[in-house]
Amino acid sequence: MELTDGQKVKLSDLRGKVVMLQFTASWCGVCRKEMPFIEKDIWLKHKDNQAFALYGVDRDEPLETVVAFAKRTGVTYPLGLDPGADIFAKYADRKAGITRNVLIDKTGRIVMLTRLYNEEEFSSLCKKIDEMLGEK
Repeated sequence: MELTDGQKVKLSDLRGKVVMLQFTASWCGVCRKEMPFIEKDIWLKHKDNQAFALYGVDRDEPLETVVAFAKRTGVTYPLGLDPGADIFAKYADRKAGITRNVLIDKTGRIVMLTRLYNEEEFSSLCKKIDEMLGEK
């Protein structure tokens, strides 16, 4: 995946880390609602932990749109481009809805999937990340 700053990231390079992929798009109202919570409750809490990686994966939108979207939502976590929703299609039906979060353990196994934004489910996601990182 190519990030908005031009860096390239491969999931296999992240083996050994807890990885969260957040599938999003600027046209997704639920995504816009959830992203500030991801920023505050997950990214700002864990961004300095070398064992953690979080990437927003923007579904099928051009770079300029994704950069403007990040600015508008105020998120500082890295966003990547997913032309044609090819990355998304590895985790769900290509035409399925977003927002979706995929939590992957240090061995590369998916341990949790969330769909839409539900406070209880989001709280479970935060707890699971804390547990996996050995934090409280």
